[in-house]
Amino acid sequence: MNNYFHRQIQLWGEKTQKQLRKKTVAIIGSGGLGSSISSALSGLGLKKIYLVDFDRVSESNIHRQIIFKRNDVDKYKSKVVKKYITSREKGVKVKAFTISFEEFAKKKRKDIDLIIDGTDNLHSRANIDKYAKSLGIPWIYGSVEDFSGQVCFFNKSNFDVFNIQKHNVRGIAAPFVMKIAATQANLAAMYLAGRNVKKDLLYFYSISKEGEEVIQKFKLPTS
Repeated sequence: MNNYFHRQIQLWGEKTQKQLRKKTVAIIGSGGLGSSISSALSGLGLKKIYLVDFDRVSESNIHRQIIFKRNDVDKYKSKVVKKYITSREKGVKVKAFTISFEEFAKKKRKDIDLIIDGTDNLHSRANIDKYAKSLGIPWIYGSVEDFSGQVCFFNKSNFDVFNIQKHNVRGIAAPFVMKIAATQANLAAMYLAGRNVKKDLLYFYSISKEGEEVIQKFKLPTS
């Protein structure tokens, strides 16, 4: 264990590393955000990871969904991601669900410490918020399109602060997907490691036409 996690133990100590082996996360969605989040957290040293996605890999996914290869086309995304995670870290238990989140949420899984959003629609995120609240646990929201994205560690605030409606998705490229996913994964790692994390604070990331990165922060209502 010490050799595999040597650099992480340097970062936060052996006691914290051992505590991580008691943590369980659910990653909802195994596409653009979900596959990058899974990759980032696959070597963290967790106890268990739930992967929830009913979708199959298509050729148009591969350019931005970094785990998948051409020979994965038509395979279930969550199963491909499971194989990837277990090939990197033999100690973590991974369960892949090829069902919708609504089906997954019919059972209250009280072993989950944190839910991470890798979905691509507001309706699913609203349901994640309700499920997390029913379990009394936080969740991390992420969304990305064009050259902008949003991340928030939801604790007390409700997702209904967003206007849930139909939305026409614009173009998307891998680098910005990976940036938003990395931000979500960093918040997850810090929280699971027992570090202080700013909660109910919405981060809005964008890149100007000149390539300058812009970060805006918005405190969400908690009552």
